[in-house]
Amino acid sequence: MKSPKSVRIGGKRLSEILESHGRFIRGEEGGVRAELAGADLKNVDFTKANLSFVNFAGADLRGACLREARLGSADFSKANLQKADMRRVDLTEAHLPGANMEDALVSGVEAFRADFRGANMRGTDLGMTNFRDAQLQGVDFKGARMNATILRETNLEGVDLSGVDLATVLLPRNYAKAGAARN
Repeated sequence: MKSPKSVRIGGKRLSEILESHGRFIRGEEGGVRAELAGADLKNVDFTKANLSFVNFAGADLRGACLREARLGSADFSKANLQKADMRRVDLTEAHLPGANMEDALVSGVEAFRADFRGANMRGTDLGMTNFRDAQLQGVDFKGARMNATILRETNLEGVDLSGVDLATVLLPRNYAKAGAARN
């Protein structure tokens, strides 16, 4: 894992960018929202960081550790989160349309009203994740693990859950999808 102190973005240390972002979140003087769109952030350790409102659009976060981070209202549009560790993060109202989350660890996550439209979640561990009122249209869940996942109050129109074990998933009332495994 790489420390934010060892990564430079546009000539500045990532740790300095995140410190300024912290001041922005707290409403302090000199605070600036972190703009990390398109940044190379592979294998960076963001454990427990407050990254709410950060712009990660198109960023490469493959293998990054975001464990227990606060990511509310962050923008991950078309970001590459393949094999990222996102266990126990807060994605409330985060934007992830078109994100590649293949083989990521996304268990124990709060994803209330988050936007995942068109995201790739193939092979992703989504155990105990709360997708209540999330946008999931066009998400690819092939091979995803959804042990005790909450999909209640979520529009699953056009979402293919075939081959996914839904035995412990809390589904929307009256949900019936042909081909879905109901062990």
